[in-house]
Amino acid sequence: MSYAILIFGAVSIFLAIILVVASLATAGQRRASVAKGMNVIGQVYSPGGIEEGGPKGTVSQVTSLGKTFASKGATAWLQKQLDRAGNPSDWPAERIMEMQGICLLIGLFLVPFVIVSFGGGVVMIVLGAILGAVVGFWVPFFAIFDAGQRRQQRIQRDLPDAFDLLTLSVEAGLGFDAALSHVSTTMPGPVGREFARVLQEMQMGSGRGEALRALGSRTTVVEFRALATSIVQATELGVPIATVLREQGKEMRIKRRQRAEELANKVSVKILFPLIACLLPALFLVVLGPAVIQLYAQFANR
Repeated sequence: MSYAILIFGAVSIFLAIILVVASLATAGQRRASVAKGMNVIGQVYSPGGIEEGGPKGTVSQVTSLGKTFASKGATAWLQKQLDRAGNPSDWPAERIMEMQGICLLIGLFLVPFVIVSFGGGVVMIVLGAILGAVVGFWVPFFAIFDAGQRRQQRIQRDLPDAFDLLTLSVEAGLGFDAALSHVSTTMPGPVGREFARVLQEMQMGSGRGEALRALGSRTTVVEFRALATSIVQATELGVPIATVLREQGKEMRIKRRQRAEELANKVSVKILFPLIACLLPALFLVVLGPAVIQLYAQFANR
């Protein structure tokens, strides 16, 4: 039995290492072939931008394994999450599918190996293999979802400053497109990259309204969507954009203050559990400990 466990574990670890190394090597070759000038616009915002020289051999089979189990709904959800995460150049949709197959195989072999190591039965091994494969298949999805959530939080944090800069640029006499370009070059974060993508789409032939609507659909930040909608309406109705930006800036500052007050009110609730679990037991021990020891000594002497 011990020899079977050792052989099974060695094969599992060997296959996992081979798949991961092959995946990373293929990704490194693809990244090396990308031009530096396309990193900001073309490469960053093109989900299938790194398709040349795709994976071959074992990695290709693993990629097809991920695609086989991924439904159309899951693929559409993945593309939406990639948009929210900024379509990172290191993680195109093809690579996510590849990592799905790798994680699926790792979970399929690793969980049964752990169960066998602890002496589990056949039923537990089969159930563990199924559970490990399912969890491993969804791990890349959850990683992209988490990256998208963190990026949206950063957009929400940086948006007021970017919005103030945009308003000042427009009021100083710059056109809206020039103001967007100024913000995108001054603020290199996700807000600046989203504005740069809007400008790129407009240069490729999309109208301002279409590009701004696409911007609103790529984000979950309510203020960003409101900004895009307001500018589209102002453009269609002929309202001065500076006036719209000024009013939106007032609302955004009010919401930022309300959000700060909300977070401050939640602090007392959040520290309640650490206070009860960590501080109060030590306090009770220090205050009541000597009294309990004295009472115990008195009752023990009787």
